[in-house]
Amino acid sequence: MIKAIFWDNDGVLVDTEKLYYRANKETFAKMDIDLSEDLYIEYFLKRSLGTWHLAEAKGFTKEQIAAYHAERDALYSHLLSTEMKVIDGVEAALQKLYGKFKMGIVTSSKRNHFDIIHNKSHLLKYIDFVLASEDYERSKPAPDPYLKAVQLSGFNRKECIAVEDSERGLKAALSAGIGCYVIPTQLTCDSDFTGAEKILNNVSELTGILL
Repeated sequence: MIKAIFWDNDGVLVDTEKLYYRANKETFAKMDIDLSEDLYIEYFLKRSLGTWHLAEAKGFTKEQIAAYHAERDALYSHLLSTEMKVIDGVEAALQKLYGKFKMGIVTSSKRNHFDIIHNKSHLLKYIDFVLASEDYERSKPAPDPYLKAVQLSGFNRKECIAVEDSERGLKAALSAGIGCYVIPTQLTCDSDFTGAEKILNNVSELTGILL
């Protein structure tokens, strides 16, 4: 019996993945690098490697890359403050699940970006704990975030599930020994989700399964 749900954040609860891509694309354009959607999906959403090696290959120094990195983060913060939206159906789903399951958010987002998102999302009142990128050693697709989530939940792995939208997130959950439901986005719909419990169209389908 499932007793705990671990939610990915970006692309599952909030519609931010396109904003992060935009912030990266606009920043890389200043370095005369065309960050295509395919490159972004491969390096960020599948392999979790980032693409700053493209700037290194262009001859940019570590100091220059660090400055562009900070510029990217600032632009992303601005986009989150002005354009972030909660995904349709998410709050209604959390309301239905609240009190019936222990729920955590397990995200690769930096804590400052996470705080900007949820200062106006009104979702955290349904959530028992949050793990952001600063809270574990290795990010997804490593199992570390979900192993820590299992520990915080107080349940065993078989009593926990993850809800993800990306290949790297699915791999992290499976590596941690927990089941995973996937709700693909426009950016991840062509990914390999082998091993997922189910591939769903929206979060409402998940509540139907769990309740």
